[in-house]
Amino acid sequence: MVKAQIDIENKAVKEALDTVFDPEIPVLTVMDLGVIRKVEVVEKKVQITLTPTYSGCPAMDTMAVDIKKALTDIGYETTVELVLSPAWTTDWISENGKKKLEEYGVAAPLGEELDKRALLDGERIVKCTNCSSTNTKMVSQFGSTACKALFQCEDCLEPFDYFKCLK
Repeated sequence: MVKAQIDIENKAVKEALDTVFDPEIPVLTVMDLGVIRKVEVVEKKVQITLTPTYSGCPAMDTMAVDIKKALTDIGYETTVELVLSPAWTTDWISENGKKKLEEYGVAAPLGEELDKRALLDGERIVKCTNCSSTNTKMVSQFGSTACKALFQCEDCLEPFDYFKCLK
C-alpha cells in the first residue's frame, strides 16, 4: 500500500507547497489532497512528482504551474512530473483536508464500502454539511465536478456536494 502523505524534509519547500491550492476546491492544498507523491531537493533544484486525482483532471496543469511558481518565488528551479501509477485515491486526502472539505460545504469521502451504499443503494449515510443530518438523498451522480455527487438534505433542504470515494 502506498503511503498517503509524504514527509518533506526541506522546510521552505514544504511551506511553499502548503500555499498551492486546488483550483477546483480552493480550500485544499496540494498537500491536503495528497497529490504530491515525491519531492527531491538537491541544492536549489526541486523535482516534484504529482499524481492527478484522475487521469483527465483539468486542474493538474494549473497545479503544476502554481507549484513551479511557489518554488521559483523562494529561489528554487523546479520541474514537475505527472505520474499515473499508482493511481490517486481519496484515502490520500489528509484528515485536515477532510475537515476543510466539510467546513467548505463538501461532504468528505466515506470510504469504499459506505460510498457504494450511499451512491448505489441510496442509503442515507452522507452527512449534510449544513445541519449534520444523515437524512440526505443523492440528487445526481455528478455534482460541480466529476469527482463529486450532488446530494440534498431532507431536513434543512440544502443541496451539497459529496466527494466520491476513488480507489
